[in-house]
Amino acid sequence: MMKKLFALAVLIGISMPSSAAPDQAAAMDLAKKSGCLACHTVETKLIGPAWKDVGKKYAGNKAAEKQLTDKVKKGGAGVWGAVPMPPNTAVKDTDIKTLVEFALSLK
Repeated sequence: MMKKLFALAVLIGISMPSSAAPDQAAAMDLAKKSGCLACHTVETKLIGPAWKDVGKKYAGNKAAEKQLTDKVKKGGAGVWGAVPMPPNTAVKDTDIKTLVEFALSLK
């Protein structure tokens, strides 16, 4: 009986969707719609940092998602150079969260 319960628990765990970041194509569509690609790319620095560099910088930082979500919404300066990031108040909070999760998934 215990082995059957364990096997069931394993199967349920395997079949449950994870809270993984969105795939790159979906994230890029959202980034394009939101205007992010005017300053950012995934692989190389443009005006702002490459998202893979953001992912590397904040890897392992449990507060990173909240910090970056706030920074994208309110804007910021000084972390990645002299050019400030303007506030993105027109982008929905759920979209910002998705884009930040995607950036943090890159390393």
